[in-house]
Amino acid sequence: MPIKLLIVDDSALMRRQISQVFEAEGDFKIALARNGREAVEQNQQFQPDVITLDINMPELDGLSALARIMAERPVPVVMVSSLTEKGALATFEALALGAVDYVAKPGGTISLSIDLVKQALVEQVRAAVSARARPPGRARGLAARLRAEREALRAAKPAPRKRSDGVAEGLVLIGVSTGGPGTLETILPQLPADFPYPVIVAQHMPPAFTGPFAQRMNGMCALNVVEVQRQMDLQAGTVYIARGGADVVVSARAGKLVVLPRPESRELLWHPSVELLGRSVLEHCSAEHVIAVMLTGMGYDGADAFAELKQQGARTIAEAEETAVVWGMPRELIERRGATVVLPNYRIAEQLLGWSN
Repeated sequence: MPIKLLIVDDSALMRRQISQVFEAEGDFKIALARNGREAVEQNQQFQPDVITLDINMPELDGLSALARIMAERPVPVVMVSSLTEKGALATFEALALGAVDYVAKPGGTISLSIDLVKQALVEQVRAAVSARARPPGRARGLAARLRAEREALRAAKPAPRKRSDGVAEGLVLIGVSTGGPGTLETILPQLPADFPYPVIVAQHMPPAFTGPFAQRMNGMCALNVVEVQRQMDLQAGTVYIARGGADVVVSARAGKLVVLPRPESRELLWHPSVELLGRSVLEHCSAEHVIAVMLTGMGYDGADAFAELKQQGARTIAEAEETAVVWGMPRELIERRGATVVLPNYRIAEQLLGWSN
């Protein structure tokens, strides 16, 4: 059976070029929509298996169309977003509304650089076909709750507890890819300001997106959330988001644990690399003081390192299939016997609190 794909964009050139990419694949049946209104109609009439959706469109914009799609007939949606701060913020809103993933337009326009994103576009659309679409109302309820929490935190954000010597007694690692922003928005806001461990997140994401994502999470969380742009001491009460376009590692400087960016390793497939982060922790930390969490995502990034961490005494969590948008990375960890526990994402913060106290 062919995969039914609905391509939504107000640019005729873009619709044609994206169509040509998937026509060349040979197993897609394609329908087109010029705006959000047509997207909502085609979702009912064509009943696609997956949708690519632009954000800026006439009549009904992409976010409004996405909200209606998720309310009327939920289906996996891949957003097509510009590589700008504004595009990043709109993309995170789309992910909160239920979109599965996104493809970043190079140079602000996919029509001039289709070859640069063709492989990623095909891979992410194929992965989205088997991804979990959120049920009606769930994403909207989550977004409303998080907005209320964000406003309350802005009004009075408690100061996080920091260790006087700067040496972390424990460390939480999080590896995540497809579906990650929404999943992290479920987990991290549940952690209190006095959470005793630093948290390092390796989320596969392009360079222009990690800064705005860290800012967004900082507004939602009692913990401080920062992007790793330079060497930083690891402190309790802080979440460190790996910078896109680079890898992130843990090291030791003057008896203190630090986190720092480094250029992408050409030997690794995904960036920021979960595997490289895990290997650096194996080198510089006692595994029994480490908690490693593997969340939703395609592929196997980090599975080997996290499994070895468990063998050396770390405690590990794999996200359960029931909540994972794409159950690839957690499954790989489980198959390597690297998961201490398997939990739905809404129970992971509770487990982190239990293990860290």
